[in-house]
Amino acid sequence: MRTPLARVRNLGASHSGTSDFWRQRLTAVAMLLLILPVIIIVMMLLGRNQAGAAQILGSPLVAIVLLLFIIASAWHMKIGMQVVIEDYVHGEKVKLAAIMANNFFSIAVALASIYAILKLSSGV
Repeated sequence: MRTPLARVRNLGASHSGTSDFWRQRLTAVAMLLLILPVIIIVMMLLGRNQAGAAQILGSPLVAIVLLLFIIASAWHMKIGMQVVIEDYVHGEKVKLAAIMANNFFSIAVALASIYAILKLSSGV
């Protein structure tokens, strides 16, 4: 036998809601600080072929800025979509499947983007 209070304490994201809130704000600030250098880098890449892009991305500073932006935006995307799923998907099995798909998708996007940056920056 469980009381209604006992059932409520075990439901929802009450134990991680605040940390997700602050992590999302932290990634938003990181992206805000990195957006101007990323825009400048993208403008420098316009009209260049792969060799020209590899030359620009060959700079460690440029590659690091892009990698930091990719990590921050993928993490921000994952947290934001997870909040939407937790709020609006009501079936527990569907919610679990959607959160797992969200995690895999976010990781896949981040890894593919990181791989592309590392490959271009290494000149291969």
